Amino acid sequence: MSMIAIGGVVGAGLFVGSGTVIRSTGPAALVSYAIAGLLVILVMRMLAELAVADPSTGSFAHYASREFGSWCGLAIGWLYAYSWWVTVGLEAVIGGELAHHLVPAVPAWVASLALLAALTASNLVHVGAFGEAEYWFALIKVVAIVAFIGLGALAIAGLLPGTDSPGAANLLGHGGFAPEGWYAVLPSVLTVIFAFGGAEVVTIAAGEAPRPAEAVRKAIRSTTARILIFYIGSIGVIVTLLPYDEASVTASPYSAALDALGVPQAGRVMDVIVLVAVASCLNSGLYTASRMLFALAQQREAPRAFARTNARGVPVPAVLVAALAGLLTLASKHFAGTASIFTFLLDSTGAVIVLMYLCVAACQIRSRMRAERRGRTPAVRMWAYPYLSWTVVAALTAVLVLLAFDSTTQRSLFLTLSVTVAAAAVGAVRQWRARTGGRAGR
Repeated sequence: MSMIAIGGVVGAGLFVGSGTVIRSTGPAALVSYAIAGLLVILVMRMLAELAVADPSTGSFAHYASREFGSWCGLAIGWLYAYSWWVTVGLEAVIGGELAHHLVPAVPAWVASLALLAALTASNLVHVGAFGEAEYWFALIKVVAIVAFIGLGALAIAGLLPGTDSPGAANLLGHGGFAPEGWYAVLPSVLTVIFAFGGAEVVTIAAGEAPRPAEAVRKAIRSTTARILIFYIGSIGVIVTLLPYDEASVTASPYSAALDALGVPQAGRVMDVIVLVAVASCLNSGLYTASRMLFALAQQREAPRAFARTNARGVPVPAVLVAALAGLLTLASKHFAGTASIFTFLLDSTGAVIVLMYLCVAACQIRSRMRAERRGRTPAVRMWAYPYLSWTVVAALTAVLVLLAFDSTTQRSLFLTLSVTVAAAAVGAVRQWRARTGGRAGR
């Protein structure tokens, strides 16, 4: 379960996307990662309180229905599944392009299809096949990051043969620790929060674990510390070894650092590792989207056909729908005249992770209030409740405000909110019909 959580959160956003954060923030990118990491840890703690008390394959969608009504669970569940459908297609596109770069004879679209087909087949076999694949994907990433941090630490300490210690020259010598100003830290926090998205997958997978409550408790407790070490540790190595404004850092920060350390074929090595990270995210996306759809169907918030499973317990219709949605997203990228559709799909899911975190926070606060009225104490509790819980709500609301005022994210926020309102409206109408139908029946 710990590896599943790590696999969901350590992806291409770390290996490639971190270059953009470093370029726009400088060494102060460490502060951006620390702030976003702390916020995600708090949200995961809130989700752990809910999941340990009531493990469910639907996770936060189930809790939203329980706390606020079917309309809320339907809206956040479908929105979350939709975001992963788009992610599956996006990761297939990225994976195909990486494979084409490694083996130019293979067209990118062929490699994308092959990657999507292989991981769909894996998800259709058995939940154990998903877990096994994700374990090995995550292990490769963990080993790569640990090796990177280890090599970097040796170089920084001046203990790596043929490499001089940079000291604090790159941390402080190129315009200071925050060369773009401290305000630049805030927009970067937004990018980092999206990169951390995926840690919540562990609570969705808990519904199929032998001892779900214990599995969630251990996985979230161990994973948060590891994620912060991997992210902040590796980013710290990069900004210490290299000037933040070097072009190669923006393009591929890990490759640039490995090149500086004299690692042969650094670019090709990183291409392979990023391909593994992409495959891992695609694998998680197929699993997560299908299980969310399965859970929605069980709650009668999606067609009942999606609740059907085969003899091995795999919700085959839900997996196939997730794969088909990914295929359509992939097709919108490669077919002529559909680039605007692909852009719309990406933009309309841009802020889903923030809305999902807000939903988790609201559910935890409401659930704890009810538990306290009944004199019950959750096995896992949010720290410093209710102060930290409301702090998380305020912080996430501030993130949405920043998205609204940032010209580069306004379109994405508008489209995401539009899709959210549509989903909530459908959920509200469905809930109203269910209630009026029930009264008519009586």
